[in-house]
Amino acid sequence: MTSRTFTRLSNLIHIFLLLSLVFSGNILQRVTSLGINYGQVGNNLPSPDKVINLLRSLRITKTRIYDTNPQILSAFANSNIEIIVTIENQVLPLLQDPQQAIQWVNSHIRPYVPATRITGIMVGNELFTDDDSSLIGYMMPAMINIHKALVQLGLDRYIQVSSPSSLAVLGESYPPSAGSFKPEVSSVMQQLLEFLEATKSPFWINAYPYFAYKDNPQEIPIDYVLFNRNIGMTDPNTRLHYDNMMYAQVDAVAFAAAKLGYRNIEVRVAETGWPSKGDVGEIGASPMNAATYNRNLMMRQFAGEGTPARRNARLDVYIFALFNEDMKPGPTSEKNYGIFQPDGSLAYNLGFSTMSTTTANSESVTYSSSATKAKRSLEYWTILILAMVQVVMLRLF
Repeated sequence: MTSRTFTRLSNLIHIFLLLSLVFSGNILQRVTSLGINYGQVGNNLPSPDKVINLLRSLRITKTRIYDTNPQILSAFANSNIEIIVTIENQVLPLLQDPQQAIQWVNSHIRPYVPATRITGIMVGNELFTDDDSSLIGYMMPAMINIHKALVQLGLDRYIQVSSPSSLAVLGESYPPSAGSFKPEVSSVMQQLLEFLEATKSPFWINAYPYFAYKDNPQEIPIDYVLFNRNIGMTDPNTRLHYDNMMYAQVDAVAFAAAKLGYRNIEVRVAETGWPSKGDVGEIGASPMNAATYNRNLMMRQFAGEGTPARRNARLDVYIFALFNEDMKPGPTSEKNYGIFQPDGSLAYNLGFSTMSTTTANSESVTYSSSATKAKRSLEYWTILILAMVQVVMLRLF
């Protein structure tokens, strides 16, 4: 038996085992690695209670918001949806004072738990960019003070503290094994990694292959960034093969952390997505590409994939975003990352029939008959089966 034949046979066995997991119901645990960002920079978004119904219809049990909106936190009580909240960047200077941090937790977190399942606090968002490095110095004192406040209030067992970074913190990212932090942030990253290891919290990154493709469409294959079938690339140092850019970006961060002595820090994706509309110069922003990117990503999440460097550890990913947001500043693409329009209709066809008739305007997501419920359940499991078969078949040939 040749090695190629053996590999194909092994993968066919893998398909059989995955289908067995589906029909035994155990695969449900794997779907929990998928979350979605719930932005609110719009003047026409649905109420939080309707958003809960929308999330339930998607079978998504994790979301992240970019503040601590009391209306949302109150509405999500007893919903069993995990929610990560964010401390806005402009608040960080105030939290250099430990007493202010205690006051912040007392007023923004404590009133809502445990009824609302707050599982994480993001201290700021992308505090270091190529255009602005003024905020990153506030990050560690704020994180330490917030964590100490949680400890004092007995909430640290349930709520992790971290801070999502953009890929601008990397000085090198290609190939992934060459991943390293920029010298100007290396000291802060060392402190962050030490804190995350001590508190058993993940390193969050915002990973957008779209930006890389937009800036260099002649050199970067579109299929590589969209998770489509392609020849991919092999890291010359590790011989690990990558069939998509997002996994390469995640592993580049993991290798950068390892170079600072932190080999076991979990890397998660706080944001990733693709715009369905853009300005003239925003190459690749289209409904078709957005649908392809998010559909393929969701299928891989359903299959419980890990990255090549951490194949056996599923990758937690939060899609950006739930809604198109008409009040966001910047180019047209910034307003059009949503899977849904504000009225709850799909911004583009993802190809999942279970989602096609869902709207946020519906008062409930209950089905009118047992026949309809059974049909929806069958469609859902069919999606999972197709997702896992597609992922494995991509490795067969």
